[in-house]
Amino acid sequence: MLTRPEPHTMSSTTHAQSVAVAEADDRNFTASLSRSAEIVDAVLQRALPQPAGLHGRIHEATRYAVFAGGKRLRPFLVLQSAGLFNAKPAGAARTAAAIEAVHTYSLVHDDLPCMDDDDLRRGRPTTHRAFDEATAVLAGDALLTIAFEILAHKSTHDSGEVRARLIARLAEAAGSNGMIGGQMIDMQAPSRAFGPDDVILLQCLKTGALFEYACEAGAILAETDDIEQERLRHYARDLGLAFQIADDLLDVTGTTEQLGKTAGKDVEQGKATLVSVYGLDGARKEATRLAGNAARLLDGYGDRAKLLKELPHFIVDRES
Repeated sequence: MLTRPEPHTMSSTTHAQSVAVAEADDRNFTASLSRSAEIVDAVLQRALPQPAGLHGRIHEATRYAVFAGGKRLRPFLVLQSAGLFNAKPAGAARTAAAIEAVHTYSLVHDDLPCMDDDDLRRGRPTTHRAFDEATAVLAGDALLTIAFEILAHKSTHDSGEVRARLIARLAEAAGSNGMIGGQMIDMQAPSRAFGPDDVILLQCLKTGALFEYACEAGAILAETDDIEQERLRHYARDLGLAFQIADDLLDVTGTTEQLGKTAGKDVEQGKATLVSVYGLDGARKEATRLAGNAARLLDGYGDRAKLLKELPHFIVDRES
């Protein structure tokens, strides 16, 4: 009977083939992520007003913030989750654009002097540095409101009930019991002693709530049952935590040039993270565990979920 070689006896040819396959998979995944970003950026190009009139400066600022680059992970989740259930691509692209507008608003406000007071985002000056603080506040406000304008339009979905559900769930995810609530906890963290459960709650709200919405939105667009939506929410919870741990690890181990934002800021400001709770090695192990959990939750979807299953591992292994 033939037996498979133990890892230490694997031939150099076999090892080289394995590496080549892994690299090819990485390239394919990265290409898919790029295509997703292009689709969403095309919608945002049309949705965001062009600078014009006496108030044109606010349009300049919103476009500056949105088109600064970024991986567009949340839009990718919307498009992929919608694809699981054959939801209409045009509606999925509009929903993905809406969540990217909300995410960008959160970054613009997060960078403000009254929040994290950061000068660099995605490798260039933050919006309040490129324009001014008041304009940055208004740009964030404009991006938040245009997200709901996008979702409310009939082009997003024929059903008004579906559009209403998309709007309601995004309001919850971005609101005081979601992303904003997480930001409130984050602001209090430097002056309080947080344990693991507190940090997990912070991250589930501040980061995870939008990840959950992004995954659930595809199922809402396709009008699936509650079981499908709940499965995607569980996937998103593990994915969101893995993403935030990886982000916090990069803040400690990465450079400003790699990250496109100021490295070491969390430690400097005394932020509560699972890296500070578990240490570097413990946090890495937890991120890997969560990534594996998230991927396994989608086993039942077969090849349709291939990219969604690769995403958690991509997030944990990323270098920026």
